[in-house]
Amino acid sequence: MTEVFLHYLWQFKLFKTDILNLITGENIEIIKSGEHNPNAGPDFFNARIKIGNTIWAGNVEIHINTSDWNLHKHSSDKAYDNIILHVVYNHDETLLDKKGNVIPTLELKKLINPNTFSLYSGLKASRAKIPCEKNFKDVNDFIVNGWLERILLQRLERKTESITNNLNKTKSNWEEIFYIFLSRSLGFGINAEPMELLAKSIPLSVLNKHKSNLTQIEALLFGQSGLLENEVKDEYHNSLKKEYGFLRKKYSLNPLPAHLWKFLRLRPANFPTIRIAQLSNILFKQNNLFAKVIEANSIEQLIEMLEIGTSEYWQTHYNFKKASATKTKKLGLNGIHQIIINCIVPLVFIYGKQRDSADLCDKALGWLEQCPPEKNSIISLWETLGAQCDNAWQSQGYLELKKEYCDKKHCLKCAIGNSLLKKQ
Repeated sequence: MTEVFLHYLWQFKLFKTDILNLITGENIEIIKSGEHNPNAGPDFFNARIKIGNTIWAGNVEIHINTSDWNLHKHSSDKAYDNIILHVVYNHDETLLDKKGNVIPTLELKKLINPNTFSLYSGLKASRAKIPCEKNFKDVNDFIVNGWLERILLQRLERKTESITNNLNKTKSNWEEIFYIFLSRSLGFGINAEPMELLAKSIPLSVLNKHKSNLTQIEALLFGQSGLLENEVKDEYHNSLKKEYGFLRKKYSLNPLPAHLWKFLRLRPANFPTIRIAQLSNILFKQNNLFAKVIEANSIEQLIEMLEIGTSEYWQTHYNFKKASATKTKKLGLNGIHQIIINCIVPLVFIYGKQRDSADLCDKALGWLEQCPPEKNSIISLWETLGAQCDNAWQSQGYLELKKEYCDKKHCLKCAIGNSLLKKQ
């Protein structure tokens, strides 16, 4: 037995409540369990209970054993003077308050269905990637979908801190923020960090001064990436290096170390050189990109904005120097969907929240429903358990569920876990 579990039972009244008696014999009725307090002090505030014919309002403290009250030194703590009820699993000692009266105590041991604790213990001890995998199919779809909706919003709002920090640094320049997060998204996981560092190393305002010249944009981005530092017998490489040398002095730039970039085990189409070239072309062809995203009314418009290839050189190269067969290296539809899911939707949602625009928030969530679900091992795992995952709205919810609840064994905080336990 754990206190956390007892808190859960008390909060949701998951024990026999038809006939309740204190350890002294008086009849007790729970009118209101109170507000759970996760911090120091009594476990539940503002509870209301009826003992005999008297209704009491105050705080409730919960322990495994009655004797834990003295073990935790509550008798000398004024924060516990307003306790109207001591709830325990096992009563092993009679307690008196400062006036010599018995502290009202309710023992739960005989009131709890043993199957409830058995299921909870099984969830906590489970080594499965999804603790409730054996019972998941028993949960009503209405509960699952309602919970996915709630934790999807949690997932989006959890990203607020990172965006807010960047907003403070850029003085609330949303175009700059979008440029940084778009760059990170183009790293597609393995090169996300260096792509973000690249964007932060050269302000969008500097790149915008060279909007009319794609070669200069590439010179600035490839130069800042550190990928021009080596000596290469390649005419285009050397022209970019020469152009960057001039611009570096003009803007007092410091390049990133080239070793940050990952090429190993990547398909050539995913090389950071190609992603930087695609970013360069997006910045060259699109003005005020975030403003256009905000104004977009369909996911097709977003796809059109991002479905941009590279300069001519990169159509015959994946890396400097070594030529390859000619290929138009546009961002694929799957890659664009990933950018919409991980960059555009969170930014538009949070932008809408800051401006109290329900329309923008709804539009962002609507784009998630129009994107196909992510395909990865976590989503595949949920699908084997019978989870319905038809779009990114659902897959994002399941990813959040796995990360923030299943991995942390927060079954008592999860609506799915609650549903299973309440059935007991």
